[in-house]
Amino acid sequence: MSARAESAGRTGERILDAMLARFADSPYEHIRLDDVAADAQVTVQTVIRRFGGKSGLMVAVVERELGRIVEARELVASPQPDVVLAELVRHYERYGALILKMYAEASLVPGLPELAVRGRVYHVDWCRRVFADRLPVEGSLRARRLAQVVAVCDATTWRILRADGGLAPAEVEVALAELLDPLLDAPRDQPHDRAPGQTGRTGQAGAS
Repeated sequence: MSARAESAGRTGERILDAMLARFADSPYEHIRLDDVAADAQVTVQTVIRRFGGKSGLMVAVVERELGRIVEARELVASPQPDVVLAELVRHYERYGALILKMYAEASLVPGLPELAVRGRVYHVDWCRRVFADRLPVEGSLRARRLAQVVAVCDATTWRILRADGGLAPAEVEVALAELLDPLLDAPRDQPHDRAPGQTGRTGQAGAS
């Protein structure tokens, strides 16, 4: 890659970072390209030439962040639900507020509703794959359990527990595990019966 191409790439990233920072703190409708350009130390014409305007820039930001989110989520390969939930809470501590804000304001930006749908489809597929061997085999029950698992692992549930419930991240992990545990079967390669005192399905201590 030439020095000119590298410089252009860094400029594009600065513009995206500036837009992301503005979006994190302000409603989309209140964001001005003049402010984004000033934050990125470029001209408004540079922003327009690279991204075609505010809506194009917002879509580019969400596309980049969605790629980063997918990359981070795919690194969670542990079959243990407690490990998965710990990583999920860490993920939402970084991205949860932005994800929910993007969904709330998607209708304001042409092209963003389609990305929101892509994000939701990915979340459902991720839950299906991560908990594949813990979901019932039977069709209608499996579909219902998957829908419940998707709801438990959703950013909205994290927000309710974290913000409305005032729970610390570690407490959110425990709360999610308690919600998830009744929905999951024991791993199909392990016996279902456990001796008293053994850990439950999500690795939490058995009820006393």
